[in-house]
Amino acid sequence: MARQRDVRAQRELLSNATWQVLAEDGLPGLTLRAVAERAGCTTGLVMHAFPTKKALLLHARDLLHERTAARADAAEAACERPSDALAAVLGQAVDLPHGHHEESRVWVGFLAAALADDDLAERHRAANRSFLARVNRLVATCRPEWTDERLECTTKSLVALVEGLNVLAAADPQTYPARLQRAALTAALAPLR
Repeated sequence: MARQRDVRAQRELLSNATWQVLAEDGLPGLTLRAVAERAGCTTGLVMHAFPTKKALLLHARDLLHERTAARADAAEAACERPSDALAAVLGQAVDLPHGHHEESRVWVGFLAAALADDDLAERHRAANRSFLARVNRLVATCRPEWTDERLECTTKSLVALVEGLNVLAAADPQTYPARLQRAALTAALAPLR
């Protein structure tokens, strides 16, 4: 009798390999061959799960969204006060203080590819809008008296701050150390406390 493949285990192996290649070698290094080498398998097996580089990228972005959303859920659930929840959600999204440097590199690689591909761009927008919705809900809970316009501006400014810090720290961690990231976020959150 033929041995059954463990499809789930293979997909997990390929997911990890895709993530590692993108985080370490960036977008130019993400190839089916590189993922196969990292996973210790054939390119045929990679192509069975992810037939194109675009499929690899979409999978990496989905995995990133799942990881960050789960972490944000946990950060938010651990807080009683809305301002603490907002600080925790944004704080876990900032790169270096929490060791998410690899995630930032994956995010930057995906974003670079999304600039030239409508499907990738749409996946990025969907994940970004999900994060914006979470932050907007938390900002509104902290400041229910604010107008919709002020809530929107504050929300987008906070998200732009943490995402910008992630991108800059991924490329230049010495200039954007954890201390600076925490200080920038603390200053931005002051009006919401």
